[in-house]
Amino acid sequence: MAKLGMVIDLKRCVGCYGCVTSCKAENGTPPRVFWSRVLEREEGKYPSARRLFVPVLCNHCAEPACETACPTHATYRTEDGIVRIDENKCIGCRACMAACPYGARFYLKEARQYYTQEATPFEKLLYKKHQIGTVQKCEFCYERTQKGLEPACVLTCIARARTFGDLDDPDSEVSRLLKQRYAFKLRPEMGTEPKVIYLS
Repeated sequence: MAKLGMVIDLKRCVGCYGCVTSCKAENGTPPRVFWSRVLEREEGKYPSARRLFVPVLCNHCAEPACETACPTHATYRTEDGIVRIDENKCIGCRACMAACPYGARFYLKEARQYYTQEATPFEKLLYKKHQIGTVQKCEFCYERTQKGLEPACVLTCIARARTFGDLDDPDSEVSRLLKQRYAFKLRPEMGTEPKVIYLS
């Protein structure tokens, strides 16, 4: 069975927020819920200052702290290593949010629209997927990946900074990239073994 993960090349990321937008469009997440985000910071001094961008999402850890913290076993891992949430089991206690070292989970308190008093047809269609009073997060576009497609954020990345694939396959593109450059994981001291890996 594959061990699915993502490699993000920080040298390529231009901070266009295409990944953020495509994630919201694909998953129909309501206002203030961002399964995919881009953190920014400035480095150096004038005239050599530059902006750095770090895309962040659920790390789909091999040892997820969120799964251990969940009292109802709503958080679980699939055979290919994707961490998912069963919204029918989630009681909204938010223990998983407190346990996640990456701030990758969001609690859906209420359904809101973006621009109008009434939901648009797009919002009506996709908001049905989300249950009020539950926690949600990135699932590597599970419905897409099960069909052999890439996650939406990978597909729409204009700089090709994101690569998705089988980390256990030595011949996969993600494995090839990890052999070529220095790679690191966020907060390795937490022992969660993230499967989102960054190229410096």
